[in-house]
Parts: sequence; C-alpha cells; structure tokens
Amino acid sequence: MEKQYVIVLVTVPDKKTGELISNHLLEKKLIACVNFITPVISLFTWQGNIDHEDEVLLILKSRADLFKEQLVPAIESLHPYEVPEILALPVLLGSEEYLNWIDEVTL
Repeated sequence: MEKQYVIVLVTVPDKKTGELISNHLLEKKLIACVNFITPVISLFTWQGNIDHEDEVLLILKSRADLFKEQLVPAIESLHPYEVPEILALPVLLGSEEYLNWIDEVTL
C-alpha cells in the first residue's frame, strides 16, 4: 500500500500555545513541519452560544498512519481547549522530494 500524507489543521488560542504543541510534535517526530497563520478570526457555536475568538491556525504536515494513534493524543495532551480542532486533510499529490523528506524526519 502506498504511503498517505496529511495536512492537519489545529487552532490554538495564541502563538505561545502553538509553539509549545509544535515543538513537542517535532521532538516526537510526529510532524515534519508546521506553519502558523495569525490572526485567525473564528466564529463557532459552543454550549448554545455563538462565540467569537482570535486564534492561531497551525498547519501541520505528517503521515496518515501517525494521525489517530499518536498525533491526536499528543496534541490533546497539551491543548487547553476542551474540544480542540484537529482535522486531517488528505494530500492527493506532492513532489516526490517533499514527501520523501516527510518520511525521513517522522517516525
């Protein structure tokens, strides 16, 4: 079976939290890279109310086989939200060199 890769989106309340989570994931070799997009304005329904928050969006690059068993628990262990956004989007295509690099630097 061919290896599958994912882009994982995670919102965090601030850059400091994003750096804490990102450094942990890089040290554990669960991701190859992360990009920060800030500010992100999020509107969402939570506990019956519409909330408005300024957040930071983390864009993580990883492998699909690491997602459920390792990546999600590692994020949840450090994330301050009760229900953090952790969404994996499949990578349909990528340069062979970049995908090989992801393989080299992750578990």
